[in-house]
Amino acid sequence: MKHCLKRLYWITCLWSDKSGQDMLEYGLLAATLAVVVAGFLPPSVMPSVSTIFSKITSALNTAPL
Repeated sequence: MKHCLKRLYWITCLWSDKSGQDMLEYGLLAATLAVVVAGFLPPSVMPSVSTIFSKITSALNTAPL
């Protein structure tokens, strides 16, 4: 229970903190740009791009909260 309260406190503090908002927006913009650019790549390059995105996704899924 104590662990849940600590996590809830951390989430509420993170939600109300606006200091990293610009960096988050730049990160979302970069991710969107990367997806759009990946959409225009030739099919011969797509398997390597897919591998990169798969590695990123698996790294994010295994990252501790």
